[in-house]
Formats: sequence, structure tokens, C-alpha cells
Amino acid sequence: MSALLDHAVEKAQERPDEEQDFIAALILDEIEDDRVWEKALARSPGKLAALVTLAEQQVREGHYHGFDDL
Repeated sequence: MSALLDHAVEKAQERPDEEQDFIAALILDEIEDDRVWEKALARSPGKLAALVTLAEQQVREGHYHGFDDL
């Protein structure tokens, strides 16, 4: 385990059980999200490159101005 993760676990252990469960759920959700993304990208690696190209084109054409559009 990395030193940072070890430190985070030590700090989490100081919290009440309910908070520890919440922190654990966040970590597990993040790990699962990463697994899903890796699996999706492995199935179609060209899709991500196509999305990047499309986004770059939209920026060049002035159709995208960051998250201000949301």
C-alpha cells in the first residue's frame, strides 16, 4: 500500500463507523468506475480518439467554451 493511502486509511479509522463505510463506498465506487471505463475503452479504442477529434473541432469552430456551456 502506498504511504498516502496508508495515511488516508489511518485517518479514516479515526472516524465513526458510519463515516468509514461512506469513505469505503466512495473508494469502491471509484475503482468500479475505472474498471468500467477501461473495459469500454478496450472494446473500442478508436471511439475515444474520435471524441477527442470532435471536441477539438468544436473548440476550433467556437462551439465550445468550456463548462460555461453547461
